[in-house]
Amino acid sequence: MFMKKFLLFFMLLPACAVAVSAREATIGINLQKAIEIAIAENPTIRVADKDIELKKIADKEAWQSLLPTVTADLALNHSITVAAIKTQMGEFKMGMDGTTTATGTATLAVPVFAPAVYQNMKLAKQDILLAQEKARASRLSLVNQVTKAYYSALLSKDSYEVMQRSYNTSKENFDVVDKKFRAGRVSEYDKISAEVQMRAMHSSVVSAETGMNLAILQLKVLMGINTDIDVDIQDSLRAYEPSLTLANAEGGMEEVQNNSALRQLDLNKGLLERSRKILRTNFMPTVAASLSGQYSSYSNTDWNVFGYKYSPSSTFVLSASIPIFKASNWTKLQSNRVQLEQLADTRRDTERQLSMAAQSYRQNMLKTIAKLESDREAVKQADKAVNIAGKRYDVGRGTILELNQSETALVQAELTYNQSIYDYLSNKADLDYTLGRE
Repeated sequence: MFMKKFLLFFMLLPACAVAVSAREATIGINLQKAIEIAIAENPTIRVADKDIELKKIADKEAWQSLLPTVTADLALNHSITVAAIKTQMGEFKMGMDGTTTATGTATLAVPVFAPAVYQNMKLAKQDILLAQEKARASRLSLVNQVTKAYYSALLSKDSYEVMQRSYNTSKENFDVVDKKFRAGRVSEYDKISAEVQMRAMHSSVVSAETGMNLAILQLKVLMGINTDIDVDIQDSLRAYEPSLTLANAEGGMEEVQNNSALRQLDLNKGLLERSRKILRTNFMPTVAASLSGQYSSYSNTDWNVFGYKYSPSSTFVLSASIPIFKASNWTKLQSNRVQLEQLADTRRDTERQLSMAAQSYRQNMLKTIAKLESDREAVKQADKAVNIAGKRYDVGRGTILELNQSETALVQAELTYNQSIYDYLSNKADLDYTLGRE
């Protein structure tokens, strides 16, 4: 009995695993969760974070240039034939042929005054800020893309539901008309019209479903998840209607200074200004100190280095390097000045374009709010018209054409209403990105 239960357990185990896998292959998402998954999985964000780490390492390298450096050198010099000095007094050999000289040197060098290093340290910190701003720009861009893709998926999903609901209604109408036709209560024209309406809506349902699948696929790609994972969007465009307020569309005096492109231009300006200070250090002296100690043994006739007689020596050097003239130092300063002027012109043009774009998004949002009430009322009236047309047709006072037209008008009103909400949300997402809102 126990063995039967044991075998039954192992037989059911694969089925349980498949069921668990199927549950895990479908995830429910909303806008916030979609953004969180995208930020966690998108490789662009990870690359930007790694770039910040590289800049921090470069910052360490900059200040480490002020630390002392210690070097050691070991050398064996075997003279086969040494040179000789020939004078009128005779010839003097500079050593002995076939001898070996052993030398060991240790040197400690310390920069005393290095203005270029000081400026490079400040430049590295400015570079870290620029890398952080680029990472922020990557996040803002990804959030904007995911947000708009999510709203697009919502629009496709809601449009599909509208088409599916309209198709179900048209199918019910056809079934009713078909029964009446069989009973001889309506003409064949009514039956054909109802069937044409039903088939047309079925075609629209298929197209809407295809559009919905493509929109969800794009969203999954931006989120960085496998395309074989099903996504259940637990949301609808109508849920965002209360957030469509004038407050989000107003504020025309709001600055665009928080835009990432402008902030990067400002940081690049800081880098160029710091580079200018580094170039000016080419006209300044540098001072360094070094202490070296040496053990040496000369004219040894064998290779037993441990048996040599060594003599110590040491030196302390304080050196100053003073630039006197180098023509390229002046041209580099001129190039830096031109780059700063170019950057200033680029910033003015970018700021003007961003301000125009932000104003355009605001105008679109205000226009959407102005027509949203009308679109909402159109849906109510179209729904009422469908009910009236259906009752008129049931009692023989209306025609099948009126009924089809009322259903088509309802579908169009609902699609227009959803499109208005989407337009507002899409423009708001672009406005947030343009203004650099987190």
